[in-house]
Amino acid sequence: MADRLSLSSASMASLSGAASRLIPSATKARLSLSSPSHTLSLTSLSSSSLKCLRSSPLLSHVFLRQSRSPVRATGESFSTVASPKGFASDPDQLKSAREDIKELLKTTFCHPILVRLGWHDAGTYNKDIEEWPQRGGANGSLRFEVELKHAANAGLLNALKLIQPIKDKYTGVTYADLFQLASATAIEEAGGPKIPMKYGRVDISGPEQCPEEGRLPDAGPPTPAAHLRDVFYRMGLNDKEIVALSGAHTLGRSRPERSGWGKPETKYTKDGPGAPGGQSWTAQWLKFDNSYFKDIKERRDEDLLVLPTDAALFEDPSFKVYAEKYAEDQDAFFKDYAEAHAKLSNLGAKFDPPEGIPIDDNPAKGEPEKFVAAKYSSGKKELSETMKQKIRAEYEAIGGSPDKPLQSNYFLNIIIVIAVLAILTSLLGN
Repeated sequence: MADRLSLSSASMASLSGAASRLIPSATKARLSLSSPSHTLSLTSLSSSSLKCLRSSPLLSHVFLRQSRSPVRATGESFSTVASPKGFASDPDQLKSAREDIKELLKTTFCHPILVRLGWHDAGTYNKDIEEWPQRGGANGSLRFEVELKHAANAGLLNALKLIQPIKDKYTGVTYADLFQLASATAIEEAGGPKIPMKYGRVDISGPEQCPEEGRLPDAGPPTPAAHLRDVFYRMGLNDKEIVALSGAHTLGRSRPERSGWGKPETKYTKDGPGAPGGQSWTAQWLKFDNSYFKDIKERRDEDLLVLPTDAALFEDPSFKVYAEKYAEDQDAFFKDYAEAHAKLSNLGAKFDPPEGIPIDDNPAKGEPEKFVAAKYSSGKKELSETMKQKIRAEYEAIGGSPDKPLQSNYFLNIIIVIAVLAILTSLLGN
């Protein structure tokens, strides 16, 4: 198939080289990802492993708890490169890194796993803990082995391998920023909304600062709605944000051999792109839209995945209000999703500078107010047409028009002129 993904030998060498730079030599031979069916070595990538890199799904209800065995590893960290305290990312390097991420997405179709990478780094946040980095959140901690081997993070080593060459290229970008940049860019490049992001996140310096395991949610808890609230309320998110973020399940697939959820293959996944197989939540699982909500509501296609935490969105009365809205109104979903994603990406982060770093050129600004004479009528008595025409003539005489608003406050200027004339009249009268 023309759209099936293959990586060149140069790409394989690049990924393998990235792994070599990340792990101390004494550790390389011992670190592997294990499952009942295969082992993925950091120092070599088989063809099947490369397919795994390209197709790892966005799992969970924002995060899918993996049932697979955790990473077996020795050594202290995934990366031996720690960003210094107070390190601010370079704006120009952030912009360049974003372009490289876009190219990566075009060639590997790794949108789902990059979204998951950013969410899992941020999703450990606890709003009841004030101190940084004990509170968790978007601080780059997921690059360390102690957190990487948490059961919920199984498979994210693949995402780290994919973006490590970008981190090596742009040393002036923190891991915390790179994870969130990759996540937001993946949403946008899949057709989703523009995420109002800011950067400047500081990285933690060592594995001893990683959060404890157990802060990320399960996909199939006994009481799904209550579980979602327990986890996301702890992050400071509300019901609307929980439902909106759940809509990102429009991307990705779940593989039973990795997560314990989904079918081995469906009519939507048997031909890829990337490695075939798994079960998706939507038919077009690399397109970001509101079909996730539509498909869950209809429940007509057995080839589409519905987890207990997905079904809860239309079963819980509060969640259902938003799920129904998003199923009918994609614009509303995009708006709420963009806001929720941005909020999630900032959770627990320490910014340097404190206000963060914007990297989008020419942010949208409100336009000056256009001339509407009737707006300045007093009470119920509207200005006469003659008065409107007089005001408009005076307005246009000093450079304004309905299609060319003045930057200054015209009516304030009129008040000043009247006041000056009154003073002059008084003086002349004396």
